[in-house]
Amino acid sequence: MQPLDADLLEEGADPLGAAAVHRQGEDDHRFLGEDRLQIVEGRHLLATGLAPGGPDVEDHHLAAEVGELRGIALHVQERQIGHGRPHLHGGDLEGPHRIRRDDEEPDQKDEQTETSFDHDSTAVNHMKEERKKAARDLWGGHFAGGPAPLMEQINASIDFDKRLWAHDVAGSIAHARMLAAAGIIAEAERDAIIAGLERIRDSIAQGEFAFSRALEDIHLNIEARLTEMIGEPGRKLHTARSRNDQVATDFRLWVRDAVDRADALLRALQAVLIDRAEEHAATVMPGFTHLQAAQPVTFGHHLLAYVEMFGRDRSRFADARRRLNECPLGAAALAGTGFPIDREATARELGFDRPMANSIDAVSDRDFALDYLASAAICAVHLSRFAEELVLWSTPQFGFVRMAEAFSSGSSIMPQKRNPDAAELVRAKSGRVIGRLDALLIVLKGLPLAYSKDLQEDKEGVFDAADTLELCLAATAEMVRGMTIFPERMREAAGVGYTTATDLADWLVREKGVPFRDAHAIVARVVALAESRGCGLEDLSIEDLRGIDPRLDEGVFEVLSVEKSVTSRKSFGGTAPERVREAIAAARERFLEGAG
Repeated sequence: MQPLDADLLEEGADPLGAAAVHRQGEDDHRFLGEDRLQIVEGRHLLATGLAPGGPDVEDHHLAAEVGELRGIALHVQERQIGHGRPHLHGGDLEGPHRIRRDDEEPDQKDEQTETSFDHDSTAVNHMKEERKKAARDLWGGHFAGGPAPLMEQINASIDFDKRLWAHDVAGSIAHARMLAAAGIIAEAERDAIIAGLERIRDSIAQGEFAFSRALEDIHLNIEARLTEMIGEPGRKLHTARSRNDQVATDFRLWVRDAVDRADALLRALQAVLIDRAEEHAATVMPGFTHLQAAQPVTFGHHLLAYVEMFGRDRSRFADARRRLNECPLGAAALAGTGFPIDREATARELGFDRPMANSIDAVSDRDFALDYLASAAICAVHLSRFAEELVLWSTPQFGFVRMAEAFSSGSSIMPQKRNPDAAELVRAKSGRVIGRLDALLIVLKGLPLAYSKDLQEDKEGVFDAADTLELCLAATAEMVRGMTIFPERMREAAGVGYTTATDLADWLVREKGVPFRDAHAIVARVVALAESRGCGLEDLSIEDLRGIDPRLDEGVFEVLSVEKSVTSRKSFGGTAPERVREAIAAARERFLEGAG
């Protein structure tokens, strides 16, 4: 795919597949100018499909691999919801769907306005009033007037909850089937509802559906359009349900999909780490405590530490998925319903394990979103720690790795710079995910049962955290895949800082029967002598060693090389190359072959 030429783009164009949100008032021109400036400044990023929100990735084959990896994750699901998946457009998770202001003229291609309108102020004002009336008809029958413009602005959630469209359609189809099976609506009405919903689903997937803020949210936008299309049967769809249980169901379905995407991306990252660990199972490097050289380890062993961390992240997501997989649909506003509904049927069709047991709990809690965010936050911390090491290792002072150009940037003033920007951004974005967890905890902490409008604030943070985490996981996998590793430099650094001192103490315990605390004190004196002479432990003479303790003999030199130190660490989970290779085989079985 060729990069788009930013100079050929019309103002307000959206080449990156991001949903356009029309801003009202005097700031329209300012935002339009900012959007165009972002497009021009990000000219070299357009091919990635992720700019300008992600790391500065050049037009490179690795960028395409990131997109492919992310695409794979987006399609991983243990169960398909509804009767079709949303059409995905590039880097936009849910497709490019336009939010139309209520004073904006209708698009001629808009399927939501089948009647032709003369583009004059009378038609526009008529449509505006009709939409506001439609919204009031759906929930405000006892209201004499409509909401104030500021109320509409603060109340509407369609700008972000449109991302729930596929799940909302799937939930409505399941609900309609259940209503017909229970004899609450006629089969012909069910068929009309389902056919209409499928048309709406296709319209949204193709980017042809115009959402209205006057209709507040994804639920009313879809229901109003359905009623326009099929008439009276559309007005029966909301029987025996409320927006309270409807949104709780939609959101659980969305979060479940997000869990599955995260698991797929974590698995892919583990696979790359395991492959690189296998390449370097015997590559010696310094192990650190307090960021000071401690003991020699192998690079493969070090990478496997992150494989384990990401494995626990996957288990946390799996636990979150298991807990969230109960269906709120049928709880209605908070007390259930008097209609003879079959909640087991709707739960089963939507891939849930069971209906939620308490109707108040079903509509009022968002702990499933907290579970997701907590898992995402811990995972982001692991990514951040690894990114920090990549940043350190890529400095000339370490020189352990060199990041691929595709995930690096230069300097506008210093020609020699090669900055690990992608790793730095992964490190920084962990704060963003952690902040989203904190924000939702604060929203929930003082809410009485059952539903309050505060809960509308649950989605944006989760959407942003998921987008951020998925991008960071994909970018990290490609950074690891593309980085160049320098074993010679690692080996050189492994011998700096008296990293075999513990091996000498162990030798005294093992060979001479010296209590470890006494051995520790003896070796501390040996290290002090080497430091005073500016040499390594292996450079001291036997006379020097015996001057400290006569039990030190020529046998000590057999344990002072970093290679012998690493080879000796044969305990389970240790860094000896043979143990590392065993751990690699076990990790492949546990995380790759035995999963997903």
